[in-house]
Amino acid sequence: MSTQILFQPFSLKSLSLKNRIVMAPMTRAMAKDGIPGAAQAEYYRRRAAGGVGLILTEGTVIDRPASRNDPGIPFFHGEAALAGWDAVAKSVHAAGGKIGPQIWHTGSTRSSRSQTQQEDLVESPSGLVGPDDPRGKAMTEEDIADTVAAFASAAADARRLGFDIVELHGAHGYLIDQFFWEGSNKRKDAYGGATIAERSRFAAEAVRAVRAAVGADFPLSLRVSQWKQQDYAARNASTPDEMTAWLLPLVEAGVDILHCSQRRFWTPEFPEIDGDAGLNFAGWAKKLTGAATISVGSVGLSSDFFGAFGGQGSESASFDNLIERMERQEFDLIAVGRPLISDAEWTAKVSSGKLEELGGFNAADLAVLA
Repeated sequence: MSTQILFQPFSLKSLSLKNRIVMAPMTRAMAKDGIPGAAQAEYYRRRAAGGVGLILTEGTVIDRPASRNDPGIPFFHGEAALAGWDAVAKSVHAAGGKIGPQIWHTGSTRSSRSQTQQEDLVESPSGLVGPDDPRGKAMTEEDIADTVAAFASAAADARRLGFDIVELHGAHGYLIDQFFWEGSNKRKDAYGGATIAERSRFAAEAVRAVRAAVGADFPLSLRVSQWKQQDYAARNASTPDEMTAWLLPLVEAGVDILHCSQRRFWTPEFPEIDGDAGLNFAGWAKKLTGAATISVGSVGLSSDFFGAFGGQGSESASFDNLIERMERQEFDLIAVGRPLISDAEWTAKVSSGKLEELGGFNAADLAVLA
């Protein structure tokens, strides 16, 4: 087995990466008063020094009331927060890495750790967290316009600060995804509707505004998912035609990269379809839209995955399976999540063939930013 495909360069517009490994955005919620500091700068610098091709930061919130559901989630607005992110970007660049902020609004979702929002400020498409689960208020058209403008302002600041890419979080049941999902979007105006194409209007407007704010040559990624934290079995698109109706207009609006989150990267998206039965979510998104894609989902977390280094383990979850998919260009980049929390040198170990030193993820490491 050769891991060479993981270490081929990748370029798109102004972005040039030394390899295909992406550090997935992972909420750490350790930014005191919403301001990233020296601890965050060192945390990301270590992963860049460890060889990660592209770092996508944890979700950072736009300038809207109740845009975050945990007090430790960092802002991406305001002089102090932006100065902190400027230091983070400079630290990563000094270590030879590339980095982009993930721009976020948590919508009406609840946090399992704390509850900090004022309930009367919590906003979502229809005042719902999910089906029959009310919380907060339904957004007015003025709220929607202001939120779109806040996404654009944050993206413009990302480019101004020297980041290499920006990503919008449109997955996992947060605000943008709450517009996508029929379980949380019951609107009767132009931002709702019976079809995924109709419910994608808010996202398309946000994408167009961000594209106008950052210019034509700056890469824009959009993270999307079928599953929600509210319902792991939820689906925005049950067929390839529905997926095209969902994602292609967003690519046409200005998305360069679709960051396709599924719980396990080796799971076929439409297993019932002959011929393309093996393609995962990122594979189908690339096939249907022509956009570059990032795949993500439990890379490095399965015991079978690591057993495969010695020629053992499940074929579906093996490292060989990942390599084979990348070699046939099913998707362009692979995002690694929790293993990079536990081991900043994960990428370097894979690059140098020290696969026996990979240790997966230790949940105790979530308590520290190291």
